[in-house]
Amino acid sequence: MRQSRTAAPSLPRRLAPPLAVGAGVAAAFARVGAVDPGTPGHYPACPFLRLTGLYCPACGGLRGAHALVHGELLTALGANALAVAGYAAFALLWGTWLARTVRGRAGVRLPLRAAHWWALGAAVTLFTVVRNLPYGSVLAP
Repeated sequence: MRQSRTAAPSLPRRLAPPLAVGAGVAAAFARVGAVDPGTPGHYPACPFLRLTGLYCPACGGLRGAHALVHGELLTALGANALAVAGYAAFALLWGTWLARTVRGRAGVRLPLRAAHWWALGAAVTLFTVVRNLPYGSVLAP
């Protein structure tokens, strides 16, 4: 008995998911680049900051994205260095996903274990605590 083989999806079909994700992220960054988050009234205020007076790990992330869109890396790092590192990690993973898709390979797989997630959580917690201390004000937005 013969088994039927299905043809591999065409390149445009394979590229659709990474290109759709890239277009969505590009649209979001275009919006943040066009509408300054530092101007009141365009974006909601951070609820954690409003309730506690403390900076959450994401505070300053939109201002950092705005600065990146305008080519101001140091300003972006000053707004939220953790978010900028996250943007860079996403760009690297997305580029790898796109390149592997063009070459006909499977997507990007990250074999993350529980220890990796705990380490990431500890780094985010440490960043959050330090940026809210007087000597960590360099990390505050």
